[in-house]
Amino acid sequence: MSNGELGRLIQSLREDMREDMGQLNARLDKVVPVDVYTIEKTTITERVTALETHREKDAERLVATRRWMLGVVITVVVAVLPYLATIVRGAAA
Repeated sequence: MSNGELGRLIQSLREDMREDMGQLNARLDKVVPVDVYTIEKTTITERVTALETHREKDAERLVATRRWMLGVVITVVVAVLPYLATIVRGAAA
């Protein structure tokens, strides 16, 4: 090999290294730092926990409302039955 060929090879290697380093830097620019990732993960975990707690409270509230509605219906039916029985007996007599 001549000195000119070696020079061209070295220059080609330098250009390849520059391109590779540029690509690596471009990738590193897209990477999130560990501390930011940790903070975001903690925040998301807290939000999910809060949503789960809120959902559980809503479910409990829904069950309580259904029980209350059922109790109201049963109370009304029990209160109206003697009245209806009296009307039916009066109409039969």
